[in-house]
Formats: sequence, C-alpha cells, structure tokens
Amino acid sequence: MTLKVMIVDDSALYRQLVKNTLRNVPDVQVIGLASTGLEALAKIPELQPDLLTLDVQMPDMNGLELLREIKKRRFGVKAIMLSSLTAQGAQVTTDALLAGAFDFIQKPNSNDAETNRKLLDELLSEKIKAFRESRSISMPARKIVDAVPRPIEWKSNVDAEYPLTDTAVASVKKNPTTSPAKPSRIDAVIIGTSTGGPLALREVIPKLPRTLGVPVFVVQHMPPGYTKSLAARIGEISSLPMQEAANNMIVEPNRVYLAPGGLHMGIENQRGRCIISTSDLPPEHNCRPAVNYTLRSAVQAYSSHLLVVILTGMGRDGTEGCRLVRQHGGSVLAQHPDGCVVYGMPKAVVEEQLANRVVPLEKMATWIVRLVEASRIAS
Repeated sequence: MTLKVMIVDDSALYRQLVKNTLRNVPDVQVIGLASTGLEALAKIPELQPDLLTLDVQMPDMNGLELLREIKKRRFGVKAIMLSSLTAQGAQVTTDALLAGAFDFIQKPNSNDAETNRKLLDELLSEKIKAFRESRSISMPARKIVDAVPRPIEWKSNVDAEYPLTDTAVASVKKNPTTSPAKPSRIDAVIIGTSTGGPLALREVIPKLPRTLGVPVFVVQHMPPGYTKSLAARIGEISSLPMQEAANNMIVEPNRVYLAPGGLHMGIENQRGRCIISTSDLPPEHNCRPAVNYTLRSAVQAYSSHLLVVILTGMGRDGTEGCRLVRQHGGSVLAQHPDGCVVYGMPKAVVEEQLANRVVPLEKMATWIVRLVEASRIAS
C-alpha cells in the first residue's frame, strides 16, 4: 500500500531535499508540501496524508504546536519530527515525542551536501520502515484482564490473559521454558526500548514509588543531545529522580538512570558498589546505546538479581541480553503487542521464549513493583 506523505518545513531547500529523498523510498508518495504549520493544518483535511515529515522549529507554529493542534482536531495523521541539534530543538523534539510524534531524526549537518543526502536517505528510510511495521500489526481487539500477581506468584511464558501472536504461542507450546517457582531477589530493574519509548516510559516511570528500593536503568535508543531533556521531562512527573547517566556515576537505589544518547551504558561492581561506565564502542544492531550492551554488564554486576523489561521498539536489540539474564536466573517482562508503537523488540524476546510474562503497558509498573516486593519476601 502506498504511503501518503506531506513535507512540512519552512526551508524551501530542505523541503526539496526531503522530497528528493522520499522519491527513492518504495511505495511512498509525496502528496503535498507546506512551508508553515498553519499551511499544513489547512491542507491536512483535504489531502489526508498518512504521515508528516515535520520540522521542529518553524516561525508561526512550531512542530510541537502543530502536533498538539492535530491531536486536538483528531486528525489521524502521524509525524516524524526533523530536528536540528540545538538545546531548544532537543527540548521541543522531546516534548513532541511525549505528545505523540511517531519518531524523530536529527537533520544531517555535514558541510558536504552529498553526505547529508545519503544520511537523510538512510534515516528516513529506517523510520518509514518502522512506521509501516507499526501499521501492519493487525490484531483482534482484546479485553485486557486486570490481574495483579499475589506476593510470590510467578508464571511461565504464555499467559491466557494476554494472548500472543499465533506464531509465538505455537513456538512456546512446542518448546516450553520452565520459570523458577519464585523469582530471585531483584536488586536492579533494566528497561530497554526504542520507537515509541518516550511515551511508554512516561506511562511506566511515574508510577514507580520513591520507595521502590532498587535502581532502575533505562536504555532508550537516541542520538546524542536528546536524552538529557527526556530524563528531565519524565523526572518532572515522577517520584523517582531520573537523570541522564554519566561515566563514573555511583549507582544508588530509588533512582532512574537513562543511558546517554550516542553512548553505551555499562554497570560495574567495584568492591560491592556499582558504578556506571559509558563507552563509544561500535553500535550493536545499529544501536548506541544498545540494550544488549547494558544487559551483559548488568549480569556481571548483579548476577541473577535482575528484572528486565522490554518495551516497544523496532528490531531485536535486547534479545541476546535477555537470554543471558535468563540463563543466570534473572527475570524478563515483555510489553504486550496492544499498546506497542512498533512490536519488534518485545516480539523477538517472546518468540525466543525469553519472557516470563507478557504485560500490557498500563500494568507494567504494577508488575515491576509487585515483583520487586515479592522477591524481598522470597529471599
């Protein structure tokens, strides 16, 4: 199916650059251009685009303001934000993601025009692929049962309350994985996510109590310059302090550490005290920070005492890390397909039989809290 795209940017040069780029993307049709947010707002009802490429900073109505107006008028169009790396641009982009933007890309700023074109082509193609994937999930409506575990209850992969895809169910039934009768003591929670992550994190982190008792580490796929504003925005509405992680930062319970954009986040146990380390080693699965990198280090630092949560995102980052966590006796929760912007990362974990339980996003914080509490009772 052809994807109808409208380009919204106050720069005529950039409008043409994006248009030329999208010509190379299969099954994409550019149906309109707009130089201002107000112009886009007027054209959307007539042209009915599926997707906007939306400049973050525009003079009359910036991308965030347009996005809020689209939501207010209940237009069905989604947006990929195009952001310049400035402090203001990063903050507006973060707010746009939290307001429902599908995803964002950072505008290439090389002095070489051909390098910019190639990078823009790569970035846009990747995001449009993710957008197509999000639209291709066609699953029957399900009634999500409000079930909270008893203190030491722990179930295996397939839970009838939260059905999986037919493929996943068949796979797990054929090769069932036996979960421990009760979870190991949980000393840390690690959350991995990508596309749709900011909204998912806004749903989960503010529901965690300030007395959780363990640190929470978050790996959100993002480039440099954006994670600080994301941590600040979610921290403003959360009981647990949330901050962008930094090299040699001492880990404390009841705090949330967000991996810095563009760097891997590791955790080292130094004489019984955990320290965060950052690294610019090559990306893994095209991701830096990578969930797998953090999970490998976390297993060394915390052994079996880990609870991993895999939320919405494209790709398979986190799958091998979850395998390692399960092999060492830790536990894994995966987000239910309903509510995933892109059902990629959780799907990979589920289909590899690594999830102890599949949980709806709105119940994820409850499960985290109850399992942490249950592990204390059990240990």
